[in-house]
Amino acid sequence: MRLPEGVEWALHSAWLLALVPDDGALPARRLAEFYDLPQPYLAKILKSLVSAGVLTAVSGPRGGFRLARVPEEISVLDIVEALEGRTQVFRCAEIRQRGPAPLTGEACRRPCGIATVMYDAETEWRAGLARSSVADLVAEAGPASIGRASAWLAQGGAAAAGQDAGGAV
Repeated sequence: MRLPEGVEWALHSAWLLALVPDDGALPARRLAEFYDLPQPYLAKILKSLVSAGVLTAVSGPRGGFRLARVPEEISVLDIVEALEGRTQVFRCAEIRQRGPAPLTGEACRRPCGIATVMYDAETEWRAGLARSSVADLVAEAGPASIGRASAWLAQGGAAAAGQDAGGAV
C-alpha cells in the first residue's frame, strides 16, 4: 500500500499547527514555507482537512489555519481519511471464480483466506492510526523538533491576536 505524499504533508501540517497558540492561525503560505512545499497543492490539502473538520480556516489579515479540536482529539486516521476517504484499500475481485477451474458461487459464500488476511490487516492498520493522535506526533517529535518549530513560530510564523504575520487564508 502506498499513500500519496499529501498525507505526509497533512500530518506535518497538523503537527505544526498543534504548536500554534490557541488564539493564533497559520496561513497556508507560511505552512508551505516551513516545509518548502508548493503552496497551491498544500492549500488543496488544507481545504480537505477543513471540510473533514480537522482544521478550521480563519479569514482576515491575521487568518490562516488552526486545528479544529485539541491535538489529543485528532487521530492520524482522521487526517488520512480526510484525504483518502474511508474506502477499503483491498477489494476482492473473486478471481477464484474465473479461469479453467472456477469455484462456484456456492463455494464462495465466505471470503477466501487471502481476502480475510487483507481485510484483517487493514482493520489493524486503521486501528493503529486511530490510536495515534496529533498530540502523540508532537510528543514523539522530541525537544529539538519542537524547539525549532516553536522558535520559527515565535519569529512571526503564526499570526496571533494583535500580531500580523501577513497573508490571509
